[in-house]
Amino acid sequence: MSTNYMTIKFKSIPENEKLARRIIAAFVSDLNPTVDEICDVKTAVSEAVTNAIVHGYKNKDGTVTLSACYNGGTLEVSVSDNGVGIEDITKAREPLYTTQPELERSGMGFTVMETFMDYLDVISSPNEGTKVIMRKTIGSLNDR
Repeated sequence: MSTNYMTIKFKSIPENEKLARRIIAAFVSDLNPTVDEICDVKTAVSEAVTNAIVHGYKNKDGTVTLSACYNGGTLEVSVSDNGVGIEDITKAREPLYTTQPELERSGMGFTVMETFMDYLDVISSPNEGTKVIMRKTIGSLNDR
């Protein structure tokens, strides 16, 4: 199995969440994923990008970076921002926790990412930004 990687940067606006979904779907499609696998990856990326826009930048201008690579049977995706960061990552990863209760959001972003991916790590520092790293084994990769 060959390796491949990509990185794209885009403005932190809600419309670019759809762009990120399309980009990751196109990148993953070369791996011959199942429909469920591609939906899982798109959903996790969507949650990570939305978190960067809504919580990282609080809907202000900024840049979101989406990177992905595969090597062997594992796809790794990272979404990062240079926004406000997360003070307490453990608390932020609790289901239903949100820093913006006034918004109609469920506080399930990290839980969704964990559910749809095989691995999730969150690296963050207040006032420096956040990087979400996710991995997923794509079943068909092991058949090549």
